[in-house]
Amino acid sequence: MTEERITETTTPSGNTHTTRTVVTDNEPRKSGGASWGLLILLAVVAIVGVIIFTQMSGAEVAKDNAVADAAGEVGEAAGQVGDAAQNAGDAVSDVVQQ
Repeated sequence: MTEERITETTTPSGNTHTTRTVVTDNEPRKSGGASWGLLILLAVVAIVGVIIFTQMSGAEVAKDNAVADAAGEVGEAAGQVGDAAQNAGDAVSDVVQQ
């Protein structure tokens, strides 16, 4: 609601001064859809960020597991080479003793 107030003041010398005052109530501002749009956009960006971060950490775990498996296979191969060398040494000593 808007109200207009007009005040007239007369000085002792006879001059008249008029003051005009406009008073408005503080009506609530109506927000447009822009604030809702920004809020939804921010939520979507946050969700996408979380999804990307979880996928990246899953890839990191898979890489670590692959490296650990490869190291285990190398260890097993070294054990097999050692067993073969032991068997070869035993076979050579058996032949020499005969």
